[in-house]
Amino acid sequence: MEQDNFWAGDFGDKYSERNVGRVQNNLSMFVDILHGCEIDSILEFGAGTGENILALKGLHPFAHFDAIEINESACDKLREIDNVSVFWGSAFDAPILEGYDLVLSKGFLIHIHPDYIDKIYEKMYQATGKYLLLCEYYNPTLISVDYRGVKNRLWKRDFAGDMIDKYEMKLIEYGFVYHRDEFPQDDLTWFLLEKGDI
Repeated sequence: MEQDNFWAGDFGDKYSERNVGRVQNNLSMFVDILHGCEIDSILEFGAGTGENILALKGLHPFAHFDAIEINESACDKLREIDNVSVFWGSAFDAPILEGYDLVLSKGFLIHIHPDYIDKIYEKMYQATGKYLLLCEYYNPTLISVDYRGVKNRLWKRDFAGDMIDKYEMKLIEYGFVYHRDEFPQDDLTWFLLEKGDI
């Protein structure tokens, strides 16, 4: 798939390099979002070099962590983190175990082509045992945005709304992290969803 090849190659290498050094910012965000949540197992889609996992380890040091990442150099960094199982390859091909306390997507869904996103939604839902956390760029309707001069590589939409409509997930909380915050994010909107019948 052209999209997979794009992120597996040089562009994905540079993306990973740009996102190093955000552990403290991520920790600040996750503390606000996940307070009171009991979490013993975590799966991240598009885990990059592990900046989110390192932050989550600060909150849940004894949790089991799994990661899905398509970029080989990012996977090399992920494997340096203790007690993280890494699947190197496309999220479309990743074997999915069920029942994770937390499934995470942060800056991942925005890069999935709209023609294929339902397949990723299904994998995320299957994997989720309790909570699904989506930290993405929000827009009420689907729009394509040029990404660093490249077309058809970034889309904004209501990802959480899609999951609520498709799977009747419950919205627990949502928020926004401004790029001028003390611990900034890239103007991300986050949604914490809960799976029914848990």
